[in-house]
Amino acid sequence: MLLVAGFPVFVIFFFGVFAYFLLRMFSSGSRSETREIFEFYLTSNEMLRDDERRWYGFEINDAINRGEEIVARMNPAPPLVYFSLGALYNKVGNHKAAITNLTYVVENSGLDEAAYTYPSPELLNYVKVLRKIEREPADAPLTSAAVRALERARKIRAASLLEECRQKFSAIPVAAETPSESSDNGDYMYALNGPSNETPEAGEAQTSKERTDNRANGGSSTTVKRQPEKRDPFVDRQSISEVLHDIYDKNVQ
Repeated sequence: MLLVAGFPVFVIFFFGVFAYFLLRMFSSGSRSETREIFEFYLTSNEMLRDDERRWYGFEINDAINRGEEIVARMNPAPPLVYFSLGALYNKVGNHKAAITNLTYVVENSGLDEAAYTYPSPELLNYVKVLRKIEREPADAPLTSAAVRALERARKIRAASLLEECRQKFSAIPVAAETPSESSDNGDYMYALNGPSNETPEAGEAQTSKERTDNRANGGSSTTVKRQPEKRDPFVDRQSISEVLHDIYDKNVQ
């Protein structure tokens, strides 16, 4: 069409090379994403297999992160990815996340393979590679065995695994409620002032005394606290004249 339109040959050649590289770039990206999905299947099957291998926590977390990246990037992701991700979450004890992913597979009919009628380019490439592995398992024996094992576990154990996760999640004790605000204030005042030395009876007597003083002051709202009266040490002292008179009378006698 460009040649008929009168474009030079070198311009047509440039556009052809540019389109070829764009096609290779996008196709390589989709193949890379498909390869990551099957690598996730291989790792998940090894970790979920009932054998004597012991896996480190960071290895399982790394596999979970790869599964989450696939789910976030590929919309929608294959149902087997959700099942593998939920089973891995159950293995590490994150039952809430396991319930979320397993519910998609067990109770959501929209995630059944038959409901995928309008696939994305990533899903088309994934299905193409999957059918090739199923037809020729000798070309990728480990990947073929991992996919078959995960599909078998999904068919047999998905519903029971979901119910098990729900039971474990419901058995987690609820965190204790925080103390009330008044309790916190009381504890703070206790730590600040220490325990009170006054008894309830002494407090009531002091309050009654304050009310009596208020009535005596004409009903004033100001509370007057009466201080205890101090006894004068010189209240019984005699005057100078009385002292002299006593001395004079004794001398006269």
